[in-house]
Amino acid sequence: MNPVIGQCPICGSSLHVTRLNCRNCDTTIDGHFTLGRLYQLSSEQLEFVEVFLKCEGKINRVEQEIGLSYPAVRARLTDVIRALGYEVGDTSSSAPSVSEEERRDILKELQNGNLTAEEALQMLRGESQA
Repeated sequence: MNPVIGQCPICGSSLHVTRLNCRNCDTTIDGHFTLGRLYQLSSEQLEFVEVFLKCEGKINRVEQEIGLSYPAVRARLTDVIRALGYEVGDTSSSAPSVSEEERRDILKELQNGNLTAEEALQMLRGESQA
């Protein structure tokens, strides 16, 4: 059986289900039904969502599973979130960005016991320490 598609292959508009059929008793229901938000995703986006769920939403595990960097995984996640019709929170205006190198240094200092968890969080958020 072929998978259900959610977008028209000709014009790209959303497809709507108009008939449901039970393969066991052959009952058929006609009407207008929605496929749901997940059918708005491309096959590549659905594959990513499956890996993301399998990895329990842990980006570092997703990185290992599909062999992409953190920024690439994050970009795919943002793409899926937007495709589902949600807005992605913009943190760039609320906190200065911390470079990847700075982030790793902060986490190493935390691991070595040179920083408390609260200090590390403040530094990762780009907040100045008082």
